[in-house]
Amino acid sequence: MRKKFFIIFFFFFISSYSVLNSKIQNNIILKVENEIITQYEIKNKILSTLILSNQDINQENINKLKKQALEFLIQLKLKKIELSKHKIQKNSDQVTAYLQSISSNNIEELKKKFENNNLDFGIFIEEIEIETKWRTFVYKMYSRKIKIDEAIINQEIKNYIQNKKDITEYRLSEVEVATESNKNINDKILEIQDLIRKQGFENVAFNFSTSTSSQNKGDLGWINAKSLSKEIIKIVEKMDIGDISQPIKKQSSLLFLKLTDKKISKSEDINITKLQKNLIDQKKNELFNLYSRSHISKLKNTSLIEYQ
Repeated sequence: MRKKFFIIFFFFFISSYSVLNSKIQNNIILKVENEIITQYEIKNKILSTLILSNQDINQENINKLKKQALEFLIQLKLKKIELSKHKIQKNSDQVTAYLQSISSNNIEELKKKFENNNLDFGIFIEEIEIETKWRTFVYKMYSRKIKIDEAIINQEIKNYIQNKKDITEYRLSEVEVATESNKNINDKILEIQDLIRKQGFENVAFNFSTSTSSQNKGDLGWINAKSLSKEIIKIVEKMDIGDISQPIKKQSSLLFLKLTDKKISKSEDINITKLQKNLIDQKKNELFNLYSRSHISKLKNTSLIEYQ
């Protein structure tokens, strides 16, 4: 196993917003195995993030995104390298669907936003292609583990209906971010909380969450209370609509939840088929995120990442 060089983020420095708007040479900032991360790519990621989240392009916002942009690109390069070892086909339909979802079905207008800000739309498309291929790869790699016992879910639903119990449902959103060690957890918590406070929960979920829900700005939809873990339900029960939870420490990640709505439904009014599908999808996504983070963590620990 080759030694991984620790990355000190403050090596990357942009002195002022005017520098970002001037012509930037394609200087190499980092090498991830045989892949490089250039200053131009980091600039493109920072500005595209601000544009997509409708944030002002100013020095304060740029500074806040430096660490996240660099970490995102490191993970992206690791995914690209790993995908090159496997035959995963690009799914153009998934890429188009994603572009439509973030552009209100106006992809051409989205392209114009990139052009007007001198950003490379091609780099952005490549990011989406890698992410969609990565999801396919993880599902194939861990398909035997990402399975849910539908009989257990069906029995749980059946018990509720037979007992004629009211069912509490929560509309939740999430931000999940990876952590590498206990040493930087407190700093990471403060960093994400500051981003949420300044940019809004949905924007942070869209730009930085590692969960598959990020493409929906963290929205998890309506979730049956009984499908939540004991740890989560204890937290959610105490939240008011609009509240954001304190960070929930999970294996190699931090989870922030936002309660956007709440309702109590009579058992006879529940759409059983829809409820069953939602529960299965939710549990599959939880397992997917777990295995995705675990695989990325292994790649980082066995890859040569060095500052240039």
